Amino acid sequence: MYRNNFVKEICYKLLSLLPDKLFIQLKFFKNFHRLPNLKHPKTFNEKLQWLKLYDRNPYYTKLVDKYEVKKIVAELIGEQYIIPTLGVWDSAEDIDFEKLPDKFVLKATHDSGRVIICKDKSKLDIAKAREDMAYSLKRDFYALTREWPYKNVPRRIIAEAFIEDKSGDLKDYKFFCFNGKVEFFKVDFDRFTGHKANYYDTNWNIQPFEEIVCPSDKSQIHEKPENFDKMIEFAEILAKGLPFSRIDFYNNEGNIYFGETTFFPNSGMGKFNPEEADNKLGALIKLPTDK
Repeated sequence: MYRNNFVKEICYKLLSLLPDKLFIQLKFFKNFHRLPNLKHPKTFNEKLQWLKLYDRNPYYTKLVDKYEVKKIVAELIGEQYIIPTLGVWDSAEDIDFEKLPDKFVLKATHDSGRVIICKDKSKLDIAKAREDMAYSLKRDFYALTREWPYKNVPRRIIAEAFIEDKSGDLKDYKFFCFNGKVEFFKVDFDRFTGHKANYYDTNWNIQPFEEIVCPSDKSQIHEKPENFDKMIEFAEILAKGLPFSRIDFYNNEGNIYFGETTFFPNSGMGKFNPEEADNKLGALIKLPTDK
């Protein structure tokens, strides 16, 4: 474990030496076997790379900070839509597990993808949890992806209440907002048994495309929540003024909870099936006229 982390840290440091544009071009070539068109981007993934390089609004840093964004969301749509925060610490050693409830979630405020979900504290390996969070604090997510908003996020650990529903599969509704307007969304499901996601338009019509890393299952058409329109309203409030953003909500038996704001789904390196969807989605992004 320690050796693997050491090797990864060395790789991160080497990657951090590359200029942003060169790093993006090389990684894009690795994924798509071609260089991105950054002068006249057309596809969804190309435009996300352009936004990484040229749309650097300091406000975005607060929107990706898993702690600071809660204050913004609470002001815009209401405190009741925020997952309760149980604690915030600067180091893994400071985490006070004794004061945490039996169920909770741990994550770093500057990182993405690394989450500890505790459903029974009596069975939690606390030493390993501290080790994982310490490693997450060291991880430079910006260096790995060149997603600029993450570069200056303060590195902290946050504990949140664990949200669950009766089905045991809390659904995640992710709204794709283009210039502040929801054009379509996806529903994530079967997270722990084979992660899948279906795309829908705002009229709840399933869409004929999918992400290769997270395939769809059209045999599972989800029911429309009663407060679906409220989620769209909230997503557009939070996405106002942004060229592109994905606003995520959980809907737990009618209770809406803000998940996160994402500017670069799959870091702008995700493949679609069919490939034409990359162009279709890209046409929806209107890039800022000034870099």
